[in-house]
Amino acid sequence: MTEKKRIQAILDILDKYYEKDVKCYLDHENPLQLLIATILSAQCTDDRVNIVTKDLFAKYKSAKDFAMADLKELEQDVKSTGFYKNKAKNIKACATAIYEQYDGEVPQDLDALTELAGVGRKTANVVRGNIFKIPSVVVDTHVKRISIRWGITLCTDPVAIEMDLMKKLPKDHWIRYNTQVIAHGRAICTARAPKCMDCMFLALCPYGLSKRMDDLTEEAKEALEKGHMY
Repeated sequence: MTEKKRIQAILDILDKYYEKDVKCYLDHENPLQLLIATILSAQCTDDRVNIVTKDLFAKYKSAKDFAMADLKELEQDVKSTGFYKNKAKNIKACATAIYEQYDGEVPQDLDALTELAGVGRKTANVVRGNIFKIPSVVVDTHVKRISIRWGITLCTDPVAIEMDLMKKLPKDHWIRYNTQVIAHGRAICTARAPKCMDCMFLALCPYGLSKRMDDLTEEAKEALEKGHMY
């Protein structure tokens, strides 16, 4: 099987087992809220972020509100997401730039987004894909881990992985690849103790197949190499 056909088979299975409709795991009602939530999600679970933003977005309703916020108070508002001092500083600076340079509206342009404080390519692509429906590849911890395990990329740098995925995945699958892979990563292909033997991708996964071989006895491995067993 060629790499192109193998990747297409992986995408077909993703579509079979996971929702095609893009579902963002961070609660939001507008571009600014998703941008802030994604900044807060660094080194924090989506569930925790959603708990924090429920009150946060009721308190701060616009870029101006965040820009005018008292920094110490904002720190306390986001404290439970971790790294709260840095996150609060970035949120305030980011909102100030949006308020002063973009009339309070989150820009769509990738370069404009990544110039904002606390916004890297991952955060920018989350907003571009989920809000503006601009085909974008989001590389988070799940996408990085699983794409490497599937052998779609050999890179470890997130930007290099993004470039690899953009080359190898059909453009119409870029946005939903992230949310589908997150779902798979949470359910089966976990960071620790992945359920390889229960995985629907096992036959297409170099990592899973290698683990399967590792679990065989030496006698079975020898028989397999001689073609005496499957």
